[in-house]
Amino acid sequence: MAKLQLRFYEQKHYNDLVSYSLPEEQLYFTALPLQVFERLEQREDDFAKAVTILLDEKPIGFFVLDFGEDKMDLTNNANSLLLRSLSINPKYQGEGYGKSAMLLMDSFVKEHYPIVEELVLAVNFKNKSAYNLYLKVGYIDDGSVREMEKGEQHLLRKKL
Repeated sequence: MAKLQLRFYEQKHYNDLVSYSLPEEQLYFTALPLQVFERLEQREDDFAKAVTILLDEKPIGFFVLDFGEDKMDLTNNANSLLLRSLSINPKYQGEGYGKSAMLLMDSFVKEHYPIVEELVLAVNFKNKSAYNLYLKVGYIDDGSVREMEKGEQHLLRKKL
């Protein structure tokens, strides 16, 4: 049986992560790993950590855990963590790996960041599949929204 796990990004994951592209409709809502790596290199802080989603040691997806001030746009909880830039290689989409990775997130965060009490994220109103995924794995929509360049976003949270 295939084993899915989360691990902090390592250089050896790079080629697998930057080699996939996403369908146009997904690119509207999230960034490719290469774009995220470029953004992380430009940051002057060390508050964002890339995490690789591995299937039997093969990188199939990616996201960022961000402690930076951006999270305060979504919550007033200083002990929160912002999830951003989630993507799964299209070859592995539709198999439940995104959902499984999000279910692994709680224990991963508790293990590495015991101070974190809450996970927060923003998802575009038009990104129905991501919105439904986050609700299925325990994120709460309390009706909070924000307007961004690409449209309104649901602000979701999950207590740990």
